Amino acid sequence: MPASLVLVEGESDRTALVTLAARLGHDLTGVDVVSMGGITNLRRHLSEVPEHDQVALLHDAGESSYVDRTLADHPGRVAPFVCVADLEDELVRALGMDRVLEVVEAGGDLDAWHILLNQPYHRGRPEDLVLRRFWGTTSGRKEKYAALLAAALEPAAVPAPLAGVLTAVL
Repeated sequence: MPASLVLVEGESDRTALVTLAARLGHDLTGVDVVSMGGITNLRRHLSEVPEHDQVALLHDAGESSYVDRTLADHPGRVAPFVCVADLEDELVRALGMDRVLEVVEAGGDLDAWHILLNQPYHRGRPEDLVLRRFWGTTSGRKEKYAALLAAALEPAAVPAPLAGVLTAVL
């Protein structure tokens, strides 16, 4: 059984973290990175992992009150790391919009991005907000870009929550 556990909200978070670890040359042997299928599954996952030496949790800031209540009831130690909005937001801010759009182009979705951006509702909206919709418009896109964006990060630009999780369990 792995000695360290990382709990993340969803599969795209897991994909980004695993990709980033590889990008940085970290070996995740001995680390179990688990997608909980939503933060509301935190209590169940914590109840199933008492054998782990180190538990880290990556979650969105909007979920902090639920996480705090759940962790208060958990007898073990858990190191929480908080993304300002969500993991994708952390990656976009770290890369910058120009680099993100280069990644979207390399991923073959620049035309789809422009179609969405030019729809009446999205015209004039901040691009980072439109990206939230873009990630979810096609099945698998959120996971695809979690990996591509994480792979595009320079080591010095790794967002603090992701760097914290990796430091906690490695």
